[in-house]
Amino acid sequence: MSGFTFEHIHLRSPDPEATAQFYEAMFGANVIRSVVGGAPRIDLKLGGMDVFIAPVAAGSDVAPAPRSPYQGLDHFGLHVRNIDAVVAELKAKGAVFTMEPNTIRPGLRIAFLRGPQDVSIELLERSAA
Repeated sequence: MSGFTFEHIHLRSPDPEATAQFYEAMFGANVIRSVVGGAPRIDLKLGGMDVFIAPVAAGSDVAPAPRSPYQGLDHFGLHVRNIDAVVAELKAKGAVFTMEPNTIRPGLRIAFLRGPQDVSIELLERSAA
């Protein structure tokens, strides 16, 4: 069987600049601005992952974001250390949490926050059980 590695996440946004600013402010993402085919492009480096932000023009046929939970890709997760301190820091920056930190099983604490376009983002802290 072929080997696979994760390559990128692709987000769609009516305001790519505001979306990039959110990920930069909340998670320290590196924002990469370029011009491709004469059009501006915004990409991110977040936790070693490439995140591409595609603009959604007003009146386009791109469907609105669903509300979690839903079938298909539901959220993406970011590993953190000291989840309680991270959550407090993100709240101070204005993050809105949909699930406060809690232990779902020994050695695993999680929390969820809402990103632009209702993207659900999980924070998780793993420790020895």
